[in-house]
Amino acid sequence: MKKIVVLTGAGISAESGIQTFRDADGLWEGYDVMEVASPQGFINNPKLVLDFYNQRRKQLLNVLPNNAHYALTALEKHFETTIITQNIDDLHERAGSSTVIHLHGELLKARSTKTSRIGSPEIIDWKKDMKLGDKCINGHQLRPHIVWFGEAVPLLDKAIEITQDAAILIIIGTSMQVYPAASLVNFVKNETPIYFIDPRPNITKNAFNNLNIIEKTAVEGLPELVAQLIKTY
Repeated sequence: MKKIVVLTGAGISAESGIQTFRDADGLWEGYDVMEVASPQGFINNPKLVLDFYNQRRKQLLNVLPNNAHYALTALEKHFETTIITQNIDDLHERAGSSTVIHLHGELLKARSTKTSRIGSPEIIDWKKDMKLGDKCINGHQLRPHIVWFGEAVPLLDKAIEITQDAAILIIIGTSMQVYPAASLVNFVKNETPIYFIDPRPNITKNAFNNLNIIEKTAVEGLPELVAQLIKTY
């Protein structure tokens, strides 16, 4: 079965009503990203950070997957499909995708602020508000399971390994400006077809080998591409 890797970013979730991307002025929904998405920000004002993610969590629980998410579920029925996402929402999973790698963490999970004796923090499901005083089983404060600016991306090596094996690469909903996620495209084989779906693409046709640019939104372009791939392969 042909292996397809899909890189997704905020654009696919935005069409469900989630504005998860960082604006050009360095603000995330009106907040300085370093105040709410960095280890130092959490140290300086943990209540502000927890409240920020509590609002994002409430928003997430009130939106639904869109047709682009469901198109990837259909793709999985015909190809070995792995989604590597920069998004922290669970819309891919809710739409039915079974193999999703969250490079930047998951909003509906929490982890301890301290690592365990084996070197990895306990990660638990978390759908309610998180407050100061909410602790892990070892008595340490919980924090959102999010990869903040300045932190390592634990799943990056796994994502690179999967991308290297891709027979087809689809990029959707991401400007390819956020690193290290944006570097993944450099790991595909030269002959691998790349499909870039964006209504206002910021790359040119000769940016990569075998690059196909689809100037449409995720909801418009992805179902069409999936239907084409199923028919072709």
